Amino acid sequence: MLPDRLQFLLPPRFRAHHPLVPVVRLAGPIGSILPFRAGLAVSTAAPVLERAFSVSGARAVAIVINSPGGSAAQSHLIFKRIRDHAEEKKLPVFAFVEDAAASGGYMIACAADEIFADPASIVGSIGVVSASFGFDKLIERFGIERRVHTAGEKKAMLDPFRPENPTDVERLEDLQRRIHEVFVKLVRSRRGGKLKEDNGDLFSGAFWVGAEAVELGLVDGLGDIRSVLRQRFGEAVQLRMIEPPRPALFGRLFGRRSFSQSSLFDPAEALGVIEDRAAWARLGL
Repeated sequence: MLPDRLQFLLPPRFRAHHPLVPVVRLAGPIGSILPFRAGLAVSTAAPVLERAFSVSGARAVAIVINSPGGSAAQSHLIFKRIRDHAEEKKLPVFAFVEDAAASGGYMIACAADEIFADPASIVGSIGVVSASFGFDKLIERFGIERRVHTAGEKKAMLDPFRPENPTDVERLEDLQRRIHEVFVKLVRSRRGGKLKEDNGDLFSGAFWVGAEAVELGLVDGLGDIRSVLRQRFGEAVQLRMIEPPRPALFGRLFGRRSFSQSSLFDPAEALGVIEDRAAWARLGL
């Protein structure tokens, strides 16, 4: 018999039929899109998910998640896309947490029918956070005058170059509360009676390691993708990694920066890296 990797050379009727599970990896901060560093967003996840759920003969789809969270909207859109495909194809979905499925990362994990984590994984952080910088004292020190002209009195709300306005903060907190309610409702709808809601910190934004997350009902068990899926579908199960599409040749040739470009300091890129690092640092990673 030919090895599994060469089975495609045989006519279909002679091939060994092993259980097949496509695997999609969703990693990184969510919604962090910069010119030369794409984050995790529905625009990047959708093509890979489409291919995974379209694999002929698939018994399930596995989602490997490693994200500290990010954009609530992008997290919800990815969650919705996974659920739409799962319901259309009638396929079970398994989520496997690597370093973290926190905040928006956990929202995406909730699209799975079962969630598994490593004992050292970080899980949870069911909350909403907004972070920025205040530069008003800095520009005052250097004698810089901030000039902003708007049509609409709230258009420049939370301008980081102006002193913080309590009314703006109150409005932001109201928006956060509404988004948090959506998040909590989603988790309850997907995890049902598994959640230990007598723990007052469950929806506080706190996070836990894998074993604690099992006790709280946030995940279903501990284990890695290979061992769990072998247990479910047998030792012969095939895990097929679904890779994102490669950019066109034109894009690969002309989308690269020259040496001189890559050597320049890009403040926007640097701030993006700092924000990403801060997202992981909030989890102690």
